[in-house]
Amino acid sequence: MKTAWEKYSKDLKPVMDFCEGYKTFITNSKTEREATLETIKLAKKAGFKDLYSVKSIKTGDRLYANNRDKNVALFVIGKDRIEDGLNILGAHIDSPRLDLKQHPLYEDNGLVLLDTHYYGGIKNYQWVAQPMALHGVVCKKDGTTVNIKIGDDEKDPVIEISDLLIHLSRDQMQKKAVDVIEGEDLNALFGSIPKAKTKENPVKANILDILKKEYGIEEDDFISAELEIVPAGKARDLGLDRSMVMAYGHDDRICAYASLMAILDMKNPTKTSACVFVDKEEIGSVGSTSAHSTFFENCIAELISKQTTFNDHKLRRAYENSHMISSDVSAAFDPNYPQVNEPKNTAYFGKGISINKFVGSRGKSGSNDASPEYIAKLRKIFDDNNVMFQTAEIGRVNQGGGGTISYVLANKNMDVIDAGVAVQNMHACYETASKVDIYESYLAYRTFLKEYK
Repeated sequence: MKTAWEKYSKDLKPVMDFCEGYKTFITNSKTEREATLETIKLAKKAGFKDLYSVKSIKTGDRLYANNRDKNVALFVIGKDRIEDGLNILGAHIDSPRLDLKQHPLYEDNGLVLLDTHYYGGIKNYQWVAQPMALHGVVCKKDGTTVNIKIGDDEKDPVIEISDLLIHLSRDQMQKKAVDVIEGEDLNALFGSIPKAKTKENPVKANILDILKKEYGIEEDDFISAELEIVPAGKARDLGLDRSMVMAYGHDDRICAYASLMAILDMKNPTKTSACVFVDKEEIGSVGSTSAHSTFFENCIAELISKQTTFNDHKLRRAYENSHMISSDVSAAFDPNYPQVNEPKNTAYFGKGISINKFVGSRGKSGSNDASPEYIAKLRKIFDDNNVMFQTAEIGRVNQGGGGTISYVLANKNMDVIDAGVAVQNMHACYETASKVDIYESYLAYRTFLKEYK
C-alpha cells in the first residue's frame, strides 16, 4: 500500500501547518483541565456559544457544554431533527501521569519530596530521572482556586523522580522490569534548602514558606488539590525530515485535536455534528466526567428540548439513529519490537488513519466490535473523498491489548468504531506519531461529520 505522504509529494504545507497548530495545543494541554479550557477557547474563537445560554436551536448553531472543566461537548446543529441522530466524534483527554497524594509533602534526610500515586497504565521505570512539571489546581476553603503550572516555562524549576545510580544497582538490575521501580517509590524531589533557625523539618518549612508567598497555599490545602506530575517541555519535531511529532499526551489528545479541528470546520451539516471529550478513560471510564457519565446524554436531551417537546423516546431514538467514531490512538509498528505484531493487521506510520474494528484483549474482551455494514459505509466515504486509511488491531493475539470508550456509546445501541492515529511509545513520557497520519485523521473525521448519512 502506498503511503499517505505520496498525496502531498508536491506540497507538504497543509500537513506541516496543521501539525504546528497541534504542537501548540498539546503543549498547552498537559492535563484534562487544560485540554478542556484550550478546547473551549478555540471553540469560542470559532463562534461556539454555551449550550445552556440559548433558549432554542436552529440549523447552523454552534454550541458547547462544559462539565466540571474536565469534560466538554461541542455541537453544530444540522438540518435534520436531533432525534434523527447525530454524527459523533469521541476522544478522551486524560493521559497517564503521577497524581499527588492528599498528604504529599514530607522531608527525609534534608530533602523534601512529593508522594505520588500513578494514574493509568505506566511502566514505572520510564518516569524516573526525567525533568517533570507540576500542573493542576488547589481549591481553598475560602472558595478560591489557585492554578499551578510549574516546570514548563524555561525560567521555571523542574522536579524529578530519582533513579538508582548504575554503580550501586546490582540488586536492582536483577529484578523484573515491573519491579525495578516500585509504585510507592515514585516520589518527586521538591527542595533541599533549610529554613534558618528551624529545628523540625527545616527544608519542608522553607518549601511551605515559598508556597505561601508565591501561591497563597497552606499545607492543608493539598487535601483539596488536584495536582499532576507530567513531563516537562514542549512538543517537538522528530526526525531530520521533521516528519513526526514527539510529545507527552498523544494518547489521546492527538485524536481530540484532530476531532476538534474537524467540528470547527462544520457549517450547516445535514445531521448534527457532535464532538465529546471525556476524562478518566485511562482508569476505566468511571466517574462524573467520564464516558459513563450522563453528561453527554443530558446535552442531547437539552438539544431536543430546545428544538421540540422533549420525551424519553426521542432521546432513545437520537442515540439509536446516531453513528460514532471513537477517536482513539492505535499501536504503531516499531521495527525495534516486530515480534509483538502480526504484520498484515498492524498500523504503520505514514499510511493514514488506523481503523480498528475491535480493540480489547484475550478474545476481544472489553471490546466494541463494529459491524461490517458500518465499516463498508465508512470505507466508501473515505475512498470517495480520497482519505487514506489502514486497518489494524493492537498486537498479536494474546500478546496484550487495550481499551477505549467505544463500548460505552455502543451500549446506547448506536454504531461505533475505533479510528485514530497510530502512536509509538504509548503511555511513555514522550510518545511519537507521524504528522501525515495526524492530518489524515483530521480529514477522516471531517469527512465523516460532513458525508455520513
